[in-house]
Amino acid sequence: MFRRIRNRFLRYFAIFIYFVILFFCCIELNFLWLSGYSPDMQDIKNPVMSVGSEVYTADGKLIGQYYKENRSPVDFKHISPNLVNALVATEDVRFYKHNGVDFYSFVTSILSTAKGERRGGSTITQQLAKNLFETRKRKSQGIIRHVPFIRTIVYKCKEWLTAFKIEHVYTKEQILTLYLNTVPFGNNSYGIKTASLKYFNKQPDEVRPAQAALLIGMLKATSNYNPIRNPERAVERRNTVLSQMEKYGYLTKEAYAENIKLPLVLDLSYVEQDSHGDSYIRRAVEKWLDKWCKDNDYNLYEDGLKIYTTIDSHLQQYAEEAVAEKMKMLQKRFNNLWGNKNPWRDSKGVEIKDFILKNEQKLPIYKLLTKKYGGDTVKINDYFKTKKRMTVFTWNGEQDTTFSTIDSIKYYARILNTGMMTLEPSTGKIKVWIGGIDHRFFNYDHVNQSRRQAGSTFKPFAYLTALDNGFTPCDKFTDKPVTIKYKDNGKDEVWQPNNADFHFSYQEMSLRWAMGKSVNSITAQVTEKVGWDKVVEYAHKCGIESPLKSVPSVSLGSNDVSVYEMVRAYSTFLNKGEKIDPLLVTKITDQQGNVLDEFELKKEKVLSEETAWLMLYMFRGGMEEPGGTSQALWEYPGLWKKDNQIGGKTGTSSDYVDGWYMGITKDLVTGVWVGADDRSVHFTTSETGEGSHTALPIFGRFMEKVYADPKSGYTYGHFPKPWSKITKTYDCPSPHISADTTVTDSLSNPIDTTGVLPVPATTTPETPEGTPPEQK
Repeated sequence: MFRRIRNRFLRYFAIFIYFVILFFCCIELNFLWLSGYSPDMQDIKNPVMSVGSEVYTADGKLIGQYYKENRSPVDFKHISPNLVNALVATEDVRFYKHNGVDFYSFVTSILSTAKGERRGGSTITQQLAKNLFETRKRKSQGIIRHVPFIRTIVYKCKEWLTAFKIEHVYTKEQILTLYLNTVPFGNNSYGIKTASLKYFNKQPDEVRPAQAALLIGMLKATSNYNPIRNPERAVERRNTVLSQMEKYGYLTKEAYAENIKLPLVLDLSYVEQDSHGDSYIRRAVEKWLDKWCKDNDYNLYEDGLKIYTTIDSHLQQYAEEAVAEKMKMLQKRFNNLWGNKNPWRDSKGVEIKDFILKNEQKLPIYKLLTKKYGGDTVKINDYFKTKKRMTVFTWNGEQDTTFSTIDSIKYYARILNTGMMTLEPSTGKIKVWIGGIDHRFFNYDHVNQSRRQAGSTFKPFAYLTALDNGFTPCDKFTDKPVTIKYKDNGKDEVWQPNNADFHFSYQEMSLRWAMGKSVNSITAQVTEKVGWDKVVEYAHKCGIESPLKSVPSVSLGSNDVSVYEMVRAYSTFLNKGEKIDPLLVTKITDQQGNVLDEFELKKEKVLSEETAWLMLYMFRGGMEEPGGTSQALWEYPGLWKKDNQIGGKTGTSSDYVDGWYMGITKDLVTGVWVGADDRSVHFTTSETGEGSHTALPIFGRFMEKVYADPKSGYTYGHFPKPWSKITKTYDCPSPHISADTTVTDSLSNPIDTTGVLPVPATTTPETPEGTPPEQK
């Protein structure tokens, strides 16, 4: 074919053109899957912006969305000419003269790059092709992506082809509108309307030349030229854009001279009303799916997935109501306790003088201020003392106020927080997830992010170890002083634990009674008998993943653990000795409802059925044994309207910093933690800060609400009967004690005595067949 062309130059040129056309055809057709998918004309006519994913409860209620592009599209007629002029002058001055690809600019950019002056040659249309149709994303790539230099050529050619298609379908005004509605402006702002509102609290048609120049200038590097984080760079870039506008006739010299002198004035008062359901659950789901998304090449913020969780909307609502009701009361109690005194104290009760300073230094802005003021502490302090308008959390709803940064630190340090999770062990489904009191003001999740001292809620692992290694619930130990010698990092140590009230009764107690009453001295003796290494081993076996320091005090909860871990570990006892991986998500579909993946419960047998059942019997001791630390639940009549059994364990760490309650019913395991975010802020007495007075009431109120709803699916009833033959003695003689006033659960502090409510005869829980009721 080419031999007919006699002129050698023309023949070679024709061959070159032929191969160029062939090359572009191969790209367009994705020949042998080399180049990857290219948008066709149908895609161009109906562009799809990235679609966020949606999160649903188990019963189909939408509870949140993931969206990357916080955008609000706007028509061309509502875009200021200043924005259009700034964009064209800066990004593509020949925009109205080319058909999508400006070969003149492309060649000159290559020459500039060769001279060491890097300059982009992409037109606005090419940039739109790359942004809107993601021509360089992995899903648009083919096998050629593994060849470094060639893949860049393919990407560029694909952008050219897409740009020609865009110019064929849309007018110049439509292209500019699409472009300005899709480009990112930083701070999760996509599109010109969102950006102009966020930075200037103005609609796009109200933007002045200097403001337009600043916004368009950001497009080169949204982080470097962010006016909030880098105001000086942003102004410098703004002036460059203004210079381009003046150079190409979009600004007069007078207007240019006037605008470059203007100071940077931002108006950040605009608040977007729609949070798209941001919540602790939404963040927990994102973390839970992180590995799945990476393994399957999905993006929660772009791929329009539908995610179905295990959360029960009704139980979640009851839990949130119980938290709001009880935490509001606890906060009032805390405020009354401290009054005008500062609650941040060391272990001796002395106020921490540098508390505010240390919290200032934790703020991201502290380093910036130190750099800005050259370490001048007076100027830094003046900044933190400056009053400003802000919205703060209160239990009466968010309120606008005038606070300095120091005021804010003091205010929020006094706020109590909580973490709560409910699990259905038989299915492994997480039914309730409350990471804190209000996600808008407290982002830190106290279910799986926060780890706090477990206090006495960790004691059951010592008794579990004993039961699984030859002991029975009826074996007796004497409540007496204990001295344990051990080595810690090669150093000889001696541990002499006190009971919470610094009193030893010298009375013999069964293991069940000792655990129900939460006696430190007997827990320590049990730990010494079985070995603290063994206790750590069994805790890990049941599902505790946090590192545990193997020392004698491990059984008294001296280590930090999460609510998630504790609920998971406790569920092993109700689940016939099988450890589970809790499920938060059951199914993921695409937008059309096609199932992409389903998740099933994973189990691992870690305990015998006998040991697991005996532990449930032990947990009931908190309600049924004299002085049991769970007996405050009798104050919630909604729990006992019918024959019912509840087991559980309270916990309180040193100085009443952390209050815990782990509650077990025949169907559910619930964990509740209460405390301040900073450990130096806490209650001072057992009557105010013990787990039975902080965390337990939330559990009690929650379960009242659950039982009151016949549609919840959870009813009153006994714990399951033994799943297999019980070979150990558990039918212990009841202790004959007329009264007991030492209900304690604290790790080491003295606790004020409190009376135990008598058990009403009509609501005394019955015990499994063959086990007589304990005397109250």
